[in-house]
Amino acid sequence: MYRTHTCGELRSSDAGREVTLAGWVQRIRKMGSLSFIDLRDRYGITQLVADEKESAKVNELVSKLGREYVIQATGIVAERQSKNSKIPTGEIEIKLSAVKILNSAVTPPFTIEDNTDGGEDLRAQYRYLDLRRNPLRRALELRHRMAHEVRNYLSDIGFLEIETPFLIKSTPEGARDFVVPSRMNPGEFYALPQSPQTFKQLLMVAGYDRYFQIVRCFRDEDLRADRQPEFTQIDCEMSFVEREDILVTFEGLVKNLFKNVLGIEYDKPFPRISYRDAMEYYGSDKPDIRFGMKMHTVTEMVKGHGFGVFDDAGYVGAIAVPGCACYSRKQLDELTEWVKRPQIGAKGLVYIKYGEDGIKSTIDKFFTAEELEGLAAAVGAVKGDLILMLSGAKKKMQVALGALRLEMGARLGLRDNSKYAPLWVYDFPLLEWDDETARFYAMHHPFTAPKPEDLDKFYSNRKEDLEQVNANAYDFVLNGTEVGGGSIRIHDSNVQERMFEVLGFTKEDAEYRFGFIINAFKYGAPPHGGIAFGFDRFCALFGGQETIRDYIAFPKNNTGRDVMLDAPSRIDASQMEELCIASTVKEDK
Repeated sequence: MYRTHTCGELRSSDAGREVTLAGWVQRIRKMGSLSFIDLRDRYGITQLVADEKESAKVNELVSKLGREYVIQATGIVAERQSKNSKIPTGEIEIKLSAVKILNSAVTPPFTIEDNTDGGEDLRAQYRYLDLRRNPLRRALELRHRMAHEVRNYLSDIGFLEIETPFLIKSTPEGARDFVVPSRMNPGEFYALPQSPQTFKQLLMVAGYDRYFQIVRCFRDEDLRADRQPEFTQIDCEMSFVEREDILVTFEGLVKNLFKNVLGIEYDKPFPRISYRDAMEYYGSDKPDIRFGMKMHTVTEMVKGHGFGVFDDAGYVGAIAVPGCACYSRKQLDELTEWVKRPQIGAKGLVYIKYGEDGIKSTIDKFFTAEELEGLAAAVGAVKGDLILMLSGAKKKMQVALGALRLEMGARLGLRDNSKYAPLWVYDFPLLEWDDETARFYAMHHPFTAPKPEDLDKFYSNRKEDLEQVNANAYDFVLNGTEVGGGSIRIHDSNVQERMFEVLGFTKEDAEYRFGFIINAFKYGAPPHGGIAFGFDRFCALFGGQETIRDYIAFPKNNTGRDVMLDAPSRIDASQMEELCIASTVKEDK
């Protein structure tokens, strides 16, 4: 056998045993007649010791070793004279009696250490080397543990794991599809699924009342730190349920993950907030509630004082930033420039310093000290706080003030990644109106049911009524990140046809794209609903990270390329001809 133990397994209780290890050479240190070798595998590091006085043959082989050589090492476990408390095997070492080089290695392009000297692009090019580093190993181990816990929990409460197809029909509504040409059906294309949405609904029609799948999904969209063109969902659906059944079931799943993966006991119900309250108090439909600093609408309170910026605004909002009344003019000018950035979109920033020596503000000449103190009290400020205010169009400035709240929370160290603040957000609008195309779009997807109490408005032809229809939908938010989203689905074919009508589909277009599910509903579809969690995001949050790339073995970069494989790439002319496709991109000469 290549090894009797792993490199993370041996302890002082194993002293005196002859063992054989196999792994990669992390580093070599020469001290007089002794050579110390750190041998690494997935499980840890064990120190090997070769004494040139005891074995010339072993010493000769050791002298040939380099970083990342793959070796087999045999020797006796001994207590280390200089112990290393930073690693589990730090109390022992292996006195070498034999070494075998299994494979040599060229010098890697960056150091295989926790703190490497390799940049992100270089490490992506050599991802198989980057994966040898402990941070990525720990990330993938965390991902495995979470997947294991998800499967165990859902299986134990009656869910079946069922696979759904990857080659499906394109339904271009929302994000772009990745498409796949069909050789056997010239001129026709499959799409890769953005989610198994219609399939899991069809499984409910088929009678499989509790389904789940840890499934790969594909979306051709612009990328950010928490997005990839291919990603993984924990996809779930249940029959004969209402919203409360879904929330209770999957709150249980999240609590189980907290307990068994992070060791956190979360014994109280998760907070819940409506979409409208989330926007009102946090300026976001995915609020970070690890800290307070809620937004306050003060529009009516500040109008009529002769300050045109407020008098002419549709919305004025404020936050009280704790302990920041001491901010200097330079710091406040920097914040003003920050909110003026295009991605924030504010025209300026009004501030009130509520100091121990009184109130100072950019709007002193329009408000008395008593009025400013009343404003401070209205937004929950106490002495020592800094009040920041934005004004303008309501929706835009709510979002801008929400972004400012998050920025101040980050600057004050209140967004602690070691803390977890779960939240349910519900009652989203069912529809979004787009002025450019002059039509409604589904805010979630076209299979989301309207709230029963809003059905009259749903069947109205008035734009104002349709804008007031709430979706029977819900999102799971963790630390200001949307991790999961779901809804109670439409299960009546008449309601589904009405949804397609509202979205501007002709009957023929709806039948062509979704006829299979409309027809399936006619054969007795149960009331059903579900949720899908972004598994990669979930893993990153549990690992205390912002980016999901470390939690995916072979991710793409921010332009959707795999720089290790150099993909996507062109295919040769014979493949193109066989697939009956042609490219409009001119070949480089």
